[in-house]
Amino acid sequence: MHDFITLDHLDKEGYSRIVSYPKADMDDVSKKLAEMRKLGVRALCFEGPKRIDNFMVLGKGCVGIVVLARIDLGIAALKIRRTDSGRESMQREADILLKVNKVGVGPKLLGHSQNLLLMELIEGKPFSEWIMNLDDSEDARYLVQRVLRQILEQCWKLDEVGVDHGELSNASKHIIVRPSSEVCILDFETASTQRRVSNVTSICHYLFMSGSISQIVRKKVIEVDLASVLETLRAYKKDRTSSIFKVILRTLFEKNVF
Repeated sequence: MHDFITLDHLDKEGYSRIVSYPKADMDDVSKKLAEMRKLGVRALCFEGPKRIDNFMVLGKGCVGIVVLARIDLGIAALKIRRTDSGRESMQREADILLKVNKVGVGPKLLGHSQNLLLMELIEGKPFSEWIMNLDDSEDARYLVQRVLRQILEQCWKLDEVGVDHGELSNASKHIIVRPSSEVCILDFETASTQRRVSNVTSICHYLFMSGSISQIVRKKVIEVDLASVLETLRAYKKDRTSSIFKVILRTLFEKNVF
């Protein structure tokens, strides 16, 4: 059971520091509370894996603090712009979320204002934690391969719409596996439509080629011909087409049963 604090109590000392992080500014608090009311936010809940002072939150980044929010339709995730973020508004991130939502990627954007992003709450485990807790059974291997393919296909969709996530070379915090085994890519605060996209290549390095997670994937789940994967990724960088992406999938999975 979540313990929600109504907006009328969020201007109190302590709560105000989260609403106006990192240093409470009461004018800023009042403005953000007004924006919350316009978005239909009724209350906030301070629970999650990250600690700020004596409060727990869902996430803490360079741009904003993410907390649980109660709205009329249930529970959502609310990202609150930090006062030291260097950004005047959340508009750019909202625009990117809308763009990727159209191709079925990312948490659904429910609303936004100058200082807030209201999003679908994605519940599940980070991919890195999820895969480490799986056993070595055939069913688990099959499930992981399904999840891996979902991740690659979502990264392909990001490449197709011209959005570079920017942090998928170390995606430990940015890929959530839901209880349904569906995948969601999170956190588009550093994403860009101006950079050359590298989502597929970045995620392939993370999942199959370098670091501790790739070692677990190759040991537990999938036999990877690294030389062939590298060759195919080089071709993909030069000519980012669906046909070459399909070659990447075949190169990774042709020796593995799906």
